[in-house]
Amino acid sequence: MKRTLFALFIILTAALTACIGTETTVQEPTTIRLPMGYVADPQYAPFYVAVDRGYFAEEGLAIEFDYSFETDGIALVGAGELPLAVASGEQILLARAQGLPVVYVMQWWQDFPVAIAALAEAGIREPADLAGRNVGVPGFFGASYVGLVGLLSANGMTLDDIDANEIGFNQVESLLTGQSEAIVVYINNEPVQLRQRGEVIDVIAVADYVDLVANGFLTNEQTIAENPELVQRFINAFMRGLRDTLADPDAAYEISKKFVEGLDDSRKGVLEASLPLWGTEPLGRTDPASWAVTQDVLIEMGLLTGPLPDLGAVYTNEFVENATE
Repeated sequence: MKRTLFALFIILTAALTACIGTETTVQEPTTIRLPMGYVADPQYAPFYVAVDRGYFAEEGLAIEFDYSFETDGIALVGAGELPLAVASGEQILLARAQGLPVVYVMQWWQDFPVAIAALAEAGIREPADLAGRNVGVPGFFGASYVGLVGLLSANGMTLDDIDANEIGFNQVESLLTGQSEAIVVYINNEPVQLRQRGEVIDVIAVADYVDLVANGFLTNEQTIAENPELVQRFINAFMRGLRDTLADPDAAYEISKKFVEGLDDSRKGVLEASLPLWGTEPLGRTDPASWAVTQDVLIEMGLLTGPLPDLGAVYTNEFVENATE
């Protein structure tokens, strides 16, 4: 009996020691500082949904939103200082031409979001109507400028056929004060503002005339080679947030209020106007033909001196195709 009790004591002591000596290991999530290229806004609703509903956390990721300039994010990713950023297609091509080893891994915006807006009374309803007209451009750089040149080129026109003027990001005021007869806009932004003011406008969508690569995500060659799982987990989580946003934009907008300071319902039209730009199936896939078109436009603009040596190395659909539902 004593031997039995002693043996039981030894077993219990060993078990207790093992329990005390074994600590539960909780793996810390990997934090990704993500350059967004714009201010906090409901157009980022898929991100906010994915964070709020724990999709990134389930993939072992924590997202730190960095609302800095697009070009800053591209430079940091290209230098290997950050793993991912939000960027537009033309900026990826320009970065590659400068020797930055960036790679586009998902096309979030399926339609290029730039457009031309004009008051209905101006009679500017198609690209040909822009001939000789005063067109306000935020600046002779970036996606707005590329979209304008691409639209003109697709319709046999050049900048010489219009009176293009740099107006900064004051498109709505420029149009309403008569400074500009037409303005270059993001189709999910300024047209929404104008209609909310009761203005009757005509909008010429660049995507209706030329297929340019729109906004998506980039990483770098080193991350793909050494840590492809990180990219895959990021895409997995974002895709879930995107699908949720498309399925229930009202809920997505309410979630966005947690992330965008002072957001009220006046910006709901921005999200509603964004949905058609994202929702083309298969979600997230980029079309090789659109890269060739975008490259041609940049060459015409003089921003590229010629075709890139390997255009196919600029993008991949691998991570989108492998994304979990």
